[in-house]
Amino acid sequence: MKIGLIHYSCPPIVGGVEEVLNNQALILKRFGHSVKVLSGMGGGKEVPYPVQIEPLISSNSSIINETHEKIRRGDKKALKEITEKILHIIRGWSKDLDVIIAHNVLHMPFNLPLTFALWRLADLREIPIISWAHDSPYFYPHSADYLKKEPWDILKKTHPDICYVTISESRKRLFEENGIYSDWHVIPNGIDPVSFFYLNERSVKLARELKLFERDLVFIQPSRITPRKNIELSIHIVRGIKLSGYDILFLLTGAYDPHEKKAVSYYRRLKYWIDNLGLSDNIAILAEHVFKNGERLILDRIVIRDLYLMADMLLMPSKDEGFGLPLLEAGMIKLPIACSKIPPFEEIGEDVCFFNLEDPPMIIAGRILEYLARTNTNKMFKKSMREYTLENICKKKLIPLLEEVIKDEKTCEGECRRSDSVSSWEANRGAGKGA
Repeated sequence: MKIGLIHYSCPPIVGGVEEVLNNQALILKRFGHSVKVLSGMGGGKEVPYPVQIEPLISSNSSIINETHEKIRRGDKKALKEITEKILHIIRGWSKDLDVIIAHNVLHMPFNLPLTFALWRLADLREIPIISWAHDSPYFYPHSADYLKKEPWDILKKTHPDICYVTISESRKRLFEENGIYSDWHVIPNGIDPVSFFYLNERSVKLARELKLFERDLVFIQPSRITPRKNIELSIHIVRGIKLSGYDILFLLTGAYDPHEKKAVSYYRRLKYWIDNLGLSDNIAILAEHVFKNGERLILDRIVIRDLYLMADMLLMPSKDEGFGLPLLEAGMIKLPIACSKIPPFEEIGEDVCFFNLEDPPMIIAGRILEYLARTNTNKMFKKSMREYTLENICKKKLIPLLEEVIKDEKTCEGECRRSDSVSSWEANRGAGKGA
C-alpha cells in the first residue's frame, strides 16, 4: 500500500503525536509498505521516509494565525481562500497514494483551514481518509467559547466518508460523551522493541520467524549443550508449562561439540525428547537455526543481549557450575530468574525462583508460574510485549483497517464520485453525523 501521513509537525520535532506518527511510518515501512509524510515543520536527512514540508500545514504559521484571527471576526472569505490553497497542496501530494492518515488535525483547533481542506477532500471521494484522533478541546471544561460556534464547531463533527480511529476505549467514551459520534475504531499506541532496545537486524528476523512477540512466555538458557547444564530438565519444565496452557518458547543458545561422542549422544537424546514430547514449536536450538532465506543464524554477544532483552525469564537448571555469570547478566536488565539450588547460584541469587534438582518437572513448572505471577514487572513487561508492540498492533489492527478502507473506496469508485464543483465550503460546514 501507498500510505500518506499528515500532522502539523513531524520528527525531528519532539512531541507525543510526532512520536506516534514516526513509529507508524517506520513500522509500516518495515512491513513493506510505501510511506510519506506531509507536515508543516520537521523533516530532514535524519528522517528515514519522504517528508514534504508545507508551512500552511503547520499549527504556528503566521498566515494560519492571521487567518484564525480573521475567522474569529467573522471573515468567511479568509477561511475559504486558505482552505483552497491547502486542498490544492494535499491533492498534489496525495495523487499517487492509496490512503491518508490524518493525525489529530480533524479535531484540534490549531489549523482550521487544514481541517476544512480534509473535509473538502473527503467530499471529492478521491482517496480514503482516516482521522487518527488523539485529543479534543471539548474534553476540557474551560475550552474557549468560540469553539462552540461556527465554523469552529466542525471540530465536533464527523464526516460520513471519513474513517475515525482513536487510541483507547477511554478516549472513545470521551468523544461520544461530548457528542462526537462515529463508528469509532480503537487502535492503541504502541512501543517498538526494535528501536527501543536498538535490536540487531538478525535478532529482529529471528524474533519474527519464531513469533517471539506473540508468545505467552519466552525463556532463555544461554548454555552449551553438555550434560551438566541439565537441559533435559529444561525440556520437561517447558512441557509442564505448555500443559498448563501457555504458549511458551524456550531459547537454547549453545552448541555441542560434534567431535565429542558424549556431547553428540546427549544432543541426540535431547532432540528425541523435544520431538516425542511435541515441543518442536516450543524449543529453538539457536546454534542450528537456519532462517527461511537459507542463511544460518550467527550467534554473538549482540544477539545474546537482544534475546535477554526480549525474554521473560532466564532458566538455569544446571547440576554444576563454577560461578553463574548469566544470573548477573539477567540481574543487570531486571530479567526474572529461575535456577537450580546449587551453591554458586545461591551465592549470587537474590529474590530469584530457586528449585531443587530432585523436584518433579511439573512441580518446578508450577513454582515458576507462581513466581512470575507475583513478579509485578514481569506482568507489565509481558502485557507490553504481547499487546502493545507496534508490530502486533500493525499486523492485527492497522493493516487490516487500511486494507478495508481502501477496498471500500475502490468498491464505490465511479458510483458516487463527485466533481470538484459539487463540494462547497458551506456544504462542508453543515455536513457530518455530529451536525
